[in-house]
Parts: sequence; C-alpha cells; structure tokens
Amino acid sequence: MLTVGEKILFFIIAMAALGVAADGFYKMWLVIQRGEGKLHWDELPARLFRALQIYLSQQTTLKTRPLTSLLHVGVVWGFTFYFLVNLGDLLEGYLVDFQFLGDTLLADAYHFIGDILSIAVLVGVTYFILRRFFLPNKVELRYHDNILLHPRVKRGGVTQDSLIVALFILLHVGSRFLGEATKTELGTRDAELMPFASIVGDGLGELFGTGTLEIFEHLFWWLALGAIVLFLPYFPHTKHAHLFMAPANYLTRPKRTSLGEMDFLNLEDDTREQFGAGKIEHLSKTALVDGLACIMCNRCQDVCPAYTTGKELSPSAYEVNKRYLIREHFNLLAMMEETPDKLMGTAISESAVWACTACGACIEICPVGNEPMIDILNIRRDAVLMEGALPGELQTAINGMERQGNPWQISEPRFVWAKDLHIPTVDENPDFEILYWVGCAANYDPRAQITARSFVKILQTAGVNFAVLGERENCTGDIARRAGKEDTYFELATGNVETLNEVSPPRIVVTCPHCLHNLGKEYHQFGGHYQVIHHTELIEELVKAGRLPENAWPKKLPNVTFHDPCYLGRHNGVYSAPRQVMEKAGAELLEMPRNRNNSFCCGAGGAQFWKEEEHGTEAVNVNRLKEATATGAEILAVGCPFCMQMFNTAKAEVEGAPEIKDVAELIAEHLASGTH
Repeated sequence: MLTVGEKILFFIIAMAALGVAADGFYKMWLVIQRGEGKLHWDELPARLFRALQIYLSQQTTLKTRPLTSLLHVGVVWGFTFYFLVNLGDLLEGYLVDFQFLGDTLLADAYHFIGDILSIAVLVGVTYFILRRFFLPNKVELRYHDNILLHPRVKRGGVTQDSLIVALFILLHVGSRFLGEATKTELGTRDAELMPFASIVGDGLGELFGTGTLEIFEHLFWWLALGAIVLFLPYFPHTKHAHLFMAPANYLTRPKRTSLGEMDFLNLEDDTREQFGAGKIEHLSKTALVDGLACIMCNRCQDVCPAYTTGKELSPSAYEVNKRYLIREHFNLLAMMEETPDKLMGTAISESAVWACTACGACIEICPVGNEPMIDILNIRRDAVLMEGALPGELQTAINGMERQGNPWQISEPRFVWAKDLHIPTVDENPDFEILYWVGCAANYDPRAQITARSFVKILQTAGVNFAVLGERENCTGDIARRAGKEDTYFELATGNVETLNEVSPPRIVVTCPHCLHNLGKEYHQFGGHYQVIHHTELIEELVKAGRLPENAWPKKLPNVTFHDPCYLGRHNGVYSAPRQVMEKAGAELLEMPRNRNNSFCCGAGGAQFWKEEEHGTEAVNVNRLKEATATGAEILAVGCPFCMQMFNTAKAEVEGAPEIKDVAELIAEHLASGTH
C-alpha cells in the first residue's frame, strides 16, 4: 500500500523512536534493579498463567465501580487485540497486495472482532475523558486537601498525563478505525463483517470521491501507526506503562503466606547500613514495580479507613507520589546514584505514615497488585530504626513488651484470671492435642478475659485435650513489627519460636487474630512452622463433629451482625467459620454493607490501639460502629479482643449501638442456657 518513499521514511522514524524508547525501557529496568531484594521468578509457569488470567479477565478491576470497570475491560481487550492489528497493518503497508490472514474464516473473525473492539476502546476512552474532566463523580479521582502531593501532581501532572494517554489512544484507534471505514467504502474490506466501520464508510463515501478516499487510506495508516511511533519514547515515563507493568507485578511479586506478611529484615547482617525504607532506592524491587504499575484509579483510598475518616493518609497519593519521585530521579536511580529526598515528607507525610491501620484493604482492592501498606510499614522501620522516631505512646507499649512481656506493662503473672478454671499447662499435660495460645489481651485485659473464659468453657464441654504454656507464654510482638520496631519483634519472635519448637504443638488455637497472623504467617521467618487456627474455626469443628450437646443450641439467638477483623478475614481468609457457628446457634445474621474481604477496620491495627488516633474528621471505630448500628442488629459479634475494645470505646458516641460480644461468648452463654 505504501510507496517506496513512505516505506523508507516510516522506517527511519520508527528506528529513531525505537532507539529512544529502548533507552527509556532499559533505564526503567535499571531503576527497578536499584531496589532492595529480588524479583521473584519461582514457579514461573504458574505465575505466567496467573498474570495472564488476571490481565485478560480483569477480575481485580471488576471488584468495584461496575460501569467504569466494564468499560475498562473493553479498552484492555481492544488495546491488547491491537498488538495483532498493528502487526497486520504494518505488513499490509509494506508488502504489495498482501492481505493479513488472507481470505479465510480466521480473517473474517479478525476483521469482525477488530471492528467491535475498536468501538469498545473509543467509547471507553471517551467516557474516561468525560469522567475525569466533566462528570460529577470525578471526586473519586481527587484527594482531600490535607493529603501531601508531589509538586507535579499539584500542578495537574496526573491530569495532563491522563489526557496525553487518552488522546494518543483516540488518535491511534480512531485513525485505524477510520482507515478501515475507508477500505469498506473502497471495497477492499468486506463491509458485512465490519458493521460499525461500514456505517462510517458510507458516510465518508457520500462526502468524498474515490481519489480522496485513497488519500485518506494512506493518511489514516500514517496517523494510526505514526501515533505509536511518536508515543513510544514517552511510554516508559507515563501511566500507560501500567499496560505491561501490571502483569509484570503479578508475575514477579513475592509469594506471601498471607496478604499482610511483612518482609524479613535481617538485623544481624553486619554489611547493611540501612534498615527500612528512607528513600526511594531503599524500597524493594517489587515496590518500585508497584509505582510503575499504578493506574492512579484511587480505589485504594476509597477503602482506606484513615482516608475515609479524614486523616492525611491516601495510599493512592503515596503510590502516585512515588511514581513522580521515580520520574524526577529517573537518571540518578538508573545510574545507581543516591537520591536527595526522603520518602517521609515528599511521598507521604509523617502523620499519614502513623495513621495506617495495616488493615490490608488497599492491597485487597488494588487491580494491579500494589502493596502500599507494606511500603508504609517499611517507612516506619526506617523512622524507628534509623531515626529513633517512635511515637512516645508506642514506646511505652514496647517498653512493656520488652520488660514485662506485655504492652500493658503489668508485672503480675499471665494466668491469674484462670486460677479457678483448672486449665492444664503443657508440663502438666504433655500429651495435649491442641495448644491454646492465650495472648496478652486475654491475660491482662478484663474484657478479653471474659472471651477467654468462655472459650475455655467450650473446650472443656467438648472434651478437648488442650493445654496452655502458662508463664512460658510471651507477647508475639505484633505491635512492635507493625510499629517498625523490628529489633524488639526479633527478640520476642525468636524467643517464642524456641519455646514452641521445644513444646512442638500439633496445633495452636488463638482467640486473637493478631496472634494468629504472627504465629501462623510470620514466625516461619524465624524457624517456627505451626498449624494455627482461630477459636471460631475450632468451635466450628466441634459443632460439625457433634462434640457440643444438642440441647446446648436454643431455637434462636438475637439478631447478630458480624464484624470481620482485618487480621482474621482479609489477612488470613477466615470468613465462614464465625458465621456458620452463629447460624448453627440459631442467629439471624444481618450483614453490614462492608463485610468479608471488603470489611472496614475497627481502627486498632497497625499498632493504632496503643497510640492516639491521628487527626481526622471522625474516629475509625465510630465510623464502623455506626455501620453496625444501622443494620438494626441487637448484637455486634466480634472475633478479636482489640475490635471488642475499640467498639466498646465508640459506644459513647453512637446512639443505640448494639451490645458487643465475642462469638465464643455467644456460644458459651447458650451452652449454659441449654444445659440447665
């Protein structure tokens, strides 16, 4: 189709653009390599399948915003198909009388699908432009006034970047579509196979003669493929890089034991001079991929408890700021030079760092697999280990963990609450089948002790062969790890692993999801590999096994709504057990709008329980308790001692709030009522 002169000219322009683009992509690779740790290529076939599945199905995108997500699916499928389209058009332009795929049924399908997907892309991108600049729900794409933003973001960098990308797509796909429309009118394409193109082609035929249409055919070819050539050098620097960086993220990110597992930090490595993430180059390689994969959709901030309640934290703004810091220091990072800016103060404010509840909602919702929560906790590590900047209230709790073995700073023995319950220790019952790890909350918090006593009653009623560590139990250190005090966590974790490995428990049961997470999902980093379950899971086992008497189950419990604790649900995937137990007990469950993997945090996680909440428009626990109250339930059931305390504290500010009880308490109460 092209003349010899056109072929030569296009080749020269394309080679020049590819050279500049290749340099940009190479520097992007060097930037990623600047990060700590490694990219993960283990189990590559499974990773490839997973990345391809997520990319083509767009299942992570379709979790929310149904209309926007559906249109995005059309854009993704269309743009992906256009890799084949562009190859075909390039070959048809350079080869005389060449028709891509020939005169076959496959060619017919190719032209039909291309026509449909071209419209899907054009409609989708037009909607995204209208949504960002004109439609009223564009508030989803904005930030609160108190959010720290990179200067280029403040000056409209995201908007500018989005507009450039959108206009490129419209020019590229629109020109190609018009070129196909022209061909249907000239008779070189089967109009019946291209319904949309043929409609436009008819219109062009009415306006222009054959000679003009032949000129248009060349013009639209140049605009379609020329747009790609001109855009390629800009590609590594734009948000459009998420097109390939998002699948790369799923392909190379760590395979964590749970959504919120923190990376191991080797404090005994004498060659290390930096612990935690102070600057962009201190982040992990996968965290740098996160910044380049970010689609800037702000879905993470929609579900962030801190952002929702007016704090300075937006996980989305952090990722966007990180992207712009990478762009700002692109050459420095690629050349292995030190960058000048601290992450705290340029990518995220100090208040935002300490506002994170480590609930994992941002990770769960992200369509491209980003983990801003992990970054924030690594920034805390730098602040605490390198700068000594641990908030005073948290230092008090950590002092208690280091000196008394609990954050309450109580020096009395751990099992005073259980003296009358005849609970055997592992020394008294060495042949136990399950170890009950009581945890600091149940040992020292009077409200949590009620839950523990209720659970012990259930175990004894069911005849479970269990034991406790007694005074050999110590704090798991969860607060220290989420607060960035990794040295304290290291000491507590290694000590507990030594104790547990000596005891060698067949199984461990806990009444605290934070103990569940650390013992089961993070202690493997210190040589501790245990089967750990939540108490609601064990109760469910006992119910199914018929080990609780039938007359223990009354006809009906009051109406109940269940709050999914973050470290039970999102972090460890336990959703059904507490619900099935309560339903067996006759409860009518009234679900809150935000439930299961979309549950809203109580506000205690990420060591927040031990410090004053960062300034905002509302307390996180009040926000959640209002949602529970709106269900009309008589009881708010929980499965975590910290959730229990947060909601009891919030009751003073929420009129008509339900009674708050642990699932174990509900069952134990009805064991009593059923057996009397």
